[in-house]
Amino acid sequence: MAAQIELDGIERVFHLGDSVVHALAGVDLRIDAGEYIAVMGPSGSGKSTLLNVLGLLDRPDAGRYRLEGRDVTTLSADEQARVRSRRIGFVFQSFHLVPRLSAAENIALPMVLAGIAPRERDARVRAALAGFGLADRAGHKPDELSGGQRQRVAIARATVMQPALLLADEPTGNLDRATGDEVVRLLEQLNASGMTLLVVTHDAALGARARRRLLMEDGAIRTDERRDERRPAADADAHD
Repeated sequence: MAAQIELDGIERVFHLGDSVVHALAGVDLRIDAGEYIAVMGPSGSGKSTLLNVLGLLDRPDAGRYRLEGRDVTTLSADEQARVRSRRIGFVFQSFHLVPRLSAAENIALPMVLAGIAPRERDARVRAALAGFGLADRAGHKPDELSGGQRQRVAIARATVMQPALLLADEPTGNLDRATGDEVVRLLEQLNASGMTLLVVTHDAALGARARRRLLMEDGAIRTDERRDERRPAADADAHD
């Protein structure tokens, strides 16, 4: 089942010297299972902080976060880590692959940490390599792969645990347009299979593809727009 998210009054405050920065200022948000959302806004608007809170990488100072009906803000760090490893996948601009591990070993890493049996790990890795067009790159280290291949390994690693929620932070930021489009199509295929997809991006063309767009400023959601499903994304981009 894909993630259903409820944020109520989420606050995140950072103290920088004598300054107080409200990175998230009373954010309220509902995300239905299976949605495809782009989070946009200028640097410092709170996009990455929101993603870190949603991914249980950062704990809010106030408010409540419910994931699939469970209040995850009350969980211990270990309990949050278990939820994060099994229900949430991450795709980053800089890939964050382990340099000394092969593509197959990078993909297997979340399952190793989760204690999944070797036979099941191997079967899932083989399926992921085949599904993402990486079967002939299984033994290659990250520095032996192209940028697009590295991002496909990262997406395979992020989804091998079959998470309900996939968080992508500038997933095409280090890729050329053609390779970026290929990566976006992979993410959209995962969303079409039922996975909730949230993409943080500065790219207006990528943002226009999402069915829902959140614009953030000063730690708050200023606009929340849904794309007319009767228009294709390219047409929506031309008009918006």
